[in-house]
Amino acid sequence: MNFRNAVDRLGERVTHEEVAHALGVSVASVRQYRLSAKAKAHRTPPDAWPKVLARLAKERISELKALVDELEEI
Repeated sequence: MNFRNAVDRLGERVTHEEVAHALGVSVASVRQYRLSAKAKAHRTPPDAWPKVLARLAKERISELKALVDELEEI
């Protein structure tokens, strides 16, 4: 592991594509869910969205924990 790899891993994020896949919807739908409720194109997200995003957050936590463990071994 080098500095660049560590910073890249630290800065990774969950993408709209990953959220769309996890929800079983299109990327366009995810973008519409994120719009202001006043926007004409706004759509209400699926009921399961909190559990799905919680799972994605837990996965990201696991990835960050692995990075912490690797860095602490250096």
